Amino acid sequence: MNSIHIIDSHQHFWKLDRGDYGWLTKDMGILFQDYFPEDLKPSLEKHAVSGTVLVQAAPTYEETRYLLSLYQKVKWIYGVVGWLDLSSSAFSEQLDSLMKQQGIIGLRPMLQDIEDSAWILQEQVMENLRRLTSYNLPLDLLITERHIPSIEAVLERLPTLRVVIDHIAKPVISKKEFSKWEADMNKLAKNPTICCKLSGFMTLADSWKTADFKPYIHHIVQAFGSSRVMFGSDWPVCLSGGSYQKAIQIVTDNLPNTLSGGEREQIFSINAKTFYLLKERMRKI
Repeated sequence: MNSIHIIDSHQHFWKLDRGDYGWLTKDMGILFQDYFPEDLKPSLEKHAVSGTVLVQAAPTYEETRYLLSLYQKVKWIYGVVGWLDLSSSAFSEQLDSLMKQQGIIGLRPMLQDIEDSAWILQEQVMENLRRLTSYNLPLDLLITERHIPSIEAVLERLPTLRVVIDHIAKPVISKKEFSKWEADMNKLAKNPTICCKLSGFMTLADSWKTADFKPYIHHIVQAFGSSRVMFGSDWPVCLSGGSYQKAIQIVTDNLPNTLSGGEREQIFSINAKTFYLLKERMRKI
């Protein structure tokens, strides 16, 4: 792996006293504390990760502005996937304001936390998603199985919207319900504007061995192809189930042996750079 350039396409920072991380509670152990760039930097250096995509972890405009302030200070943060209220009539104005700043490379609605599985299909949201396509700004999707019909419907109406599925759509690996998930991923992969992140594995199973993730990783690579798959650590969330090193190892150890060095390079860096338009949106890397 030392010869392969690595970009981590999915990690977070948070500062608890900002007060907008409602999902973080004291019973979450190691996650219930602040996480800053200086906490991640040693792992990046140890594993020769050149930089990261910083993803929102709170559904607030204020957190997005906070993450952009970190982007301005930290050279190896290559861009921010922020949050705006896609159901708000003020969305366009806020988006226009964000796009005047350097650093925004995508948005992420936290769909898994919204009770209505079809929330994304409401007309105001669809109108605002059209605004995203005018900026060619992609959408990260934090979803589970129940959202997949709605995502298919969105892409039928907005075929140029570029999206990436976070954490392989969060199958519950410990339940071993592979066939349904496999079929769902095949449906999504048919759309050429959809990519998928190999991320979040250690929180998808109660107890696991590295090899447990092999069929899932093989299927994602097979369904989407090496040009639409990207590595992400999901740090610091991954710490609740393992380590940064394990996040990398799970992917490296379980990729199909038939992949060429160039295809592995796609998964570990090129696809993140291409999908998020990093060279266009931010400082050169």
